[in-house]
Amino acid sequence: MTDPKPYVRVAAGLIFDTRGRLLLGQRPDGKAWPGWWEFPGGKIESGETVEQALVRELEEELGIRATRVYPWVVHVHEYPKSIVELAFCQVTAWDGEPHGRENQALDWVDPWDIRLDESEHPIAPGGGSLLPAAAPPLRWLRLPTRYRISSIGHPDRTTDWLARLRQELLGGLQLVQFREPDWAGDADSLHAAFEATLALCRQQGARCLINSRHPQAWWPQADGVQLRADDAARILQQDTRPPGWLGVSTHNEQDLAIARQLQAEFVVLGHVHATESHPGSDPLGWDRFRELAATAGRPVFAIGGQALDTQEAARHNGAHGIAALRGQLIETC
Repeated sequence: MTDPKPYVRVAAGLIFDTRGRLLLGQRPDGKAWPGWWEFPGGKIESGETVEQALVRELEEELGIRATRVYPWVVHVHEYPKSIVELAFCQVTAWDGEPHGRENQALDWVDPWDIRLDESEHPIAPGGGSLLPAAAPPLRWLRLPTRYRISSIGHPDRTTDWLARLRQELLGGLQLVQFREPDWAGDADSLHAAFEATLALCRQQGARCLINSRHPQAWWPQADGVQLRADDAARILQQDTRPPGWLGVSTHNEQDLAIARQLQAEFVVLGHVHATESHPGSDPLGWDRFRELAATAGRPVFAIGGQALDTQEAARHNGAHGIAALRGQLIETC
């Protein structure tokens, strides 16, 4: 019997400057994977929170004091000799000027310029390889942070919905879900509203997912599917992953476990606050949301009373972004 691989917990910082560039560090000689590029950070010591560990590591490694740290996604990666649990955080403010205190090279890069090779390994703009564990967060960074969910309700309101949606798309919205649980018209009018929503999103370069409550025959038309929790459990049993992007609506540990097994691109978790759509149902609150989000293993959208003025709180509690039926998601003049 071989000895089990050591399990190491690491805090890793995706450090962004005001131009949106991402800081990479090159592993020096004498360490494992010398010459490979990585996100700065290091091991979480006993008794430390993720944020405390990251602040300490960035000061030791880069000579900066992080002042704005957002917990993001916890991802487990198995290397040949170890299993590493990486608690990725986004860092957007700090005191001091980053410099390699361990004689490591540093480089600011546009994350959109980092590509994946044929083996899905990330390659920096200069041609250097990033550690394999960097691939998932680089993909997650391409996921929009605001998720609009339709709430039309009646065929007569479709025109107004499309006008509002157009303004949001022009304002930068990039991800939409078509979800109409209480449609007051017939199936033809519902399908027409879906197709009009999909066409408008594509015209503006946004993705439109369809909720799994709608006919499965419609799913291939969309850019992906948002599975209700019960539908996700059924799909898992059938072993038939829907085409395109996959989101899963979650409320508890069991739902999140199913989303992980389905390898969903993201989850929607809630509801965080009391809402009209969940009368009489107890909200999670931010503490419980943060606890659950840390186990998702992928980006999490907070839902339930979310709008632009809750976005900061959502990020501080581990959300990638916010999802909303009614709340304002785009700045208006």
